[in-house]
Amino acid sequence: MRAQFAVVVALVAATVVASAQGARRAVSLVVIGGTVLTQNDTRQVFSPGAVAINGTDIVEVGTPQAIAARYSAARTIDARDQVVLPGLINTHTHAPMVMFRGLADDLALMDWLQKYIFPAEAKTVSPDFVRTGTSLAALEMIESGTTTYTDMYYFEEEIAKATRAAGLRGVLGQTVIQFPVADARTPVEGLARAEAFIKAFRNDPLIVPAVAPHAMYTLDAATLKASADLGRKYDVPVIIHLAETEDEVKTARDDHQNTPAGYLESIGFWGPKTVAAHGVWVTDEDIAILKRHNVGISHNPESNMKLASGTAPVLKYLAAGVNLSLGTDGAASNNDLDMFEAMRQASFLAKLGSGDPTAVPAQVALDMATIAGAKALAMDTLIGSLEAGKRADLITVSMSSARQTPMYDPVSHLVYVTRGDDVRNTIVNGKVLMRDRKVTTLNEAEVLAQARALAQKVRAAVQ
Repeated sequence: MRAQFAVVVALVAATVVASAQGARRAVSLVVIGGTVLTQNDTRQVFSPGAVAINGTDIVEVGTPQAIAARYSAARTIDARDQVVLPGLINTHTHAPMVMFRGLADDLALMDWLQKYIFPAEAKTVSPDFVRTGTSLAALEMIESGTTTYTDMYYFEEEIAKATRAAGLRGVLGQTVIQFPVADARTPVEGLARAEAFIKAFRNDPLIVPAVAPHAMYTLDAATLKASADLGRKYDVPVIIHLAETEDEVKTARDDHQNTPAGYLESIGFWGPKTVAAHGVWVTDEDIAILKRHNVGISHNPESNMKLASGTAPVLKYLAAGVNLSLGTDGAASNNDLDMFEAMRQASFLAKLGSGDPTAVPAQVALDMATIAGAKALAMDTLIGSLEAGKRADLITVSMSSARQTPMYDPVSHLVYVTRGDDVRNTIVNGKVLMRDRKVTTLNEAEVLAQARALAQKVRAAVQ
């Protein structure tokens, strides 16, 4: 309490001084009083700190006294007893698949996909399904501190509309796959939908459209190359699953006498805006290939563990300087979208797998969920850290509960203690999407009611 009172006194004094010296600059929002983790190049910390925001952008990060002296805010968020940090970046999801959460568990990947998920999708996926599922996923992500997510699914234009309505930032990939699916009967139709989607959303302030060829084992070479060419044509990301299971590697060896990463290189697939999800079963040469082409890797530890797909060579990726980020995967195989869980499990899994308790320390895990995620998406000039000129995507996390007490190291607490429901405020593009646990952009009761009604249809379709 003494420290908090001292901050208040300092703020009042700074305001008095500023008034005497001249008018302060008007800004739209100031988040003040918490421990601010900038996640910038030097990992600068202000304790206490403040973030000044005007419109969509961060204007300045500094001490409460300095921010109060320079800026007059239309709105203020008091972040005392909280940690302020960049919004979390989830680099691999299938957002509408929250509607399949718990539908089929404790199965191997191919059994799970071929016997349950693909048949369920064939019977249920529609524009309405996608809208409802995405709204539910967006609600969960806002409540748990994710501000940017990467998606690959069907009817991606509906996902984009729902994402934009919720106020989240999305890198959204229209899926292209070899067999008939809900929104395209052929890969050619899928590519046409992807191009139309890119054209429709390429200038959107929140949506980065992308093309998402599903995987090397579900597409022929011509379609894989056409997908990569489409990404290059419009300078948008290309998103793909890579080397998730040993079976995928066996398929690549049998059909192409190569690894999945090597085969994709041989057909000219890889580009600098490619994001590859999983990357579990890779060789040292594969890692060199991915580094050479500046491919972003999305590590999905919870999904990989739940499906027993294997353990990605995280330490080798980090040592090689690969852009390694974190994802949750879809909630059908995780079964949530909580990035704090992803951070914790990424750290624990690396420690267990290597036998080294120093592997993937808390700071590295936090980096993977913030600035490294931005780099994997080639968006680090816009998001991933709290710096002047970057988009105002940030969250505040309460540190006042019994579970969070005492707090010696905020980074340690964020990775090893925090859960998504500790997030108090979520801000994207300067807009407050959740204030003191109240989501402002979605009607929570309505979203949940619609999801529960749809779940009854899903259950009936798959029985």
